[in-house]
Amino acid sequence: MPELNQNPVVHVVDDDAAFRRSLVFLLESLGWPVVAHASAAEFLAACPVPPADFGCLVLDIRMPGMNGLELQQALRARGWTPAVVFMTGHGDVELAVQAMKQGAFDFLEKPFRDQALLDTVAAAVRHGSAERITTQRRAQAQSLLERLTPREREVARLVALGEPNKQVARELAISEKTVHVHRQHVMEKAEVGSAAELARLMLRIDPRALD
Repeated sequence: MPELNQNPVVHVVDDDAAFRRSLVFLLESLGWPVVAHASAAEFLAACPVPPADFGCLVLDIRMPGMNGLELQQALRARGWTPAVVFMTGHGDVELAVQAMKQGAFDFLEKPFRDQALLDTVAAAVRHGSAERITTQRRAQAQSLLERLTPREREVARLVALGEPNKQVARELAISEKTVHVHRQHVMEKAEVGSAAELARLMLRIDPRALD
């Protein structure tokens, strides 16, 4: 079931009108807000940028015009990697595997059980929400660290590694007093209170930042 405070919307893209209606009815019966689209082009026109309430995308892999795989690629080209659940027909498994390699969340082969779709959509929405939180935290960390000067970034990295001021001064060939001043500026600009918090901030941007 969707979380009521988030109210994520499930987007369904399928060119089969009857099947599309049945999916909308099924998903809405469990409380999911649903928006249906008859084609990839219709979806792109309705969602040129990621909607704030986006939950996941339930997408037919074979459609006239732009197919599901091409839509996924178009979204990736825009920097948008939504949680996608592909619906595939017989013989489309190879395409579905390709979609998974390109970041799709899962795929279901038609005909599928109603509960299989509901369970997969719920998992996809949870996955998408977690990804958005991670992206937001990364962007926030990036914004904070962009305040630092090049020298402050050098000091920040060594401080995050747990090195004392004396060692930082030695490695950067500057005075310990200067390191102390830089360190204060780093903590203020990054809005952190300790080396551990600074390390977490840097690792949100790049897990290998402190290698």
